[in-house]
Amino acid sequence: MGYFAKLNENNAVIEVHSVSNFVFETDGIDDENKGIEFLTSIFNHSNWKRTSYNTIGGVYYDSITRQPSENQSKAFRKNYAGIGYTYDEQRDAFIPPKPFSSWILNEFSCLWEAPIPRPTDNNVYKWNEETQSWDIMN
Repeated sequence: MGYFAKLNENNAVIEVHSVSNFVFETDGIDDENKGIEFLTSIFNHSNWKRTSYNTIGGVYYDSITRQPSENQSKAFRKNYAGIGYTYDEQRDAFIPPKPFSSWILNEFSCLWEAPIPRPTDNNVYKWNEETQSWDIMN
């Protein structure tokens, strides 16, 4: 199964569709263009990009063990596309919506990070944009 993100004119993800491997694979080799041609014929929309369901932060995870895979060749476009994500052509990456104005984009993972790392103790925290700090949740 392959997944393809439908993009609007601003490269924002508006839908994600699955496509059977037999549509876009030939002899076990992926051909993204075949998937795009298939979806274009169904939806009459041509702005699609393949996305990797098991890729997060530029790392491909084994679908069974949920551990980083030894084969990272399937890690592409940094993150699985979700509705509201943006496809960045220069980075060839899907970037999630920015959660807070102070957060900074990690160029490797294409994920947003707080300007101060979250504490690593056993408490549960939420980001406080006003104070630019992590608050313990009750």
